[in-house]
Amino acid sequence: MPVIDAWMQHPTLRHSNHEMFASLRRWTGQGLLEEPLPAKATVAALAAADVEIGLSAAWYGPQGPLISNDEVAGFVAESEGRLRGVAGADLTRPVQAVREVRRAVEELGFVALRIVPWLWQLPPTDRLYYPLYAACVELDIPFCTQVGHTGPLRPSETGRPIPYIDQVALDFPELTIVCGHIGYPWTTEMIAVADKHANVYIDTSAYTTRRYPPELTDYLCSRGRRKVLFGTNYPMITPAQALEHLDELGLDEEASELFLSGNARRVFSL
Repeated sequence: MPVIDAWMQHPTLRHSNHEMFASLRRWTGQGLLEEPLPAKATVAALAAADVEIGLSAAWYGPQGPLISNDEVAGFVAESEGRLRGVAGADLTRPVQAVREVRRAVEELGFVALRIVPWLWQLPPTDRLYYPLYAACVELDIPFCTQVGHTGPLRPSETGRPIPYIDQVALDFPELTIVCGHIGYPWTTEMIAVADKHANVYIDTSAYTTRRYPPELTDYLCSRGRRKVLFGTNYPMITPAQALEHLDELGLDEEASELFLSGNARRVFSL
């Protein structure tokens, strides 16, 4: 069954070796990279788990781009069709940010925008996000963001589904919002927000199937089967690692297809 990875990135050295990811390197046993990871390594990791498309994102923060949009475009070009680009933007320059997202979509062919709130220590309800939400609606692309606690050594408050995602969805009902990283320890809140708002979705990145909270597994198997997308947070977790215990979730054929690719294909217009 084909797979789409809704949250991943092909890293640069600036990204992978950043000090804020020391905790992730400790958890995963991964060391610092001595040279850039070749695109063919990411392509091979995706192919090993039958990942048809990986949505590879840029990373922009106050310190500048850790992975720029143009770097992502280069990785996509080297990926033999396996990667699609997800844009990043500088929140502190709203007009320039809107122009950059428009360029990424219209010229580079990117399919979404991702902003990681803890990088900016600004919740998704901050006014600096709002021009970008309007741009996403006009460009007909999803807005992707992180929910739940932070693995990197940064405050977690910005990842609360309630009030932040709930309020954004109320203010922008036409905006498609994909919330990565499950929302733990506020998973029940995240499910409630996804139930409440037609255009809010959850992706499972940063968790292997064995680590999904029971409430998410129940949701995925039942009323939430059209609301949950598979993701990895590669290279932190490879697709093969993320999917190793998929059979233990108890998904029927329809739920499996929607989770692994169908929902992402629909939400990202792939």
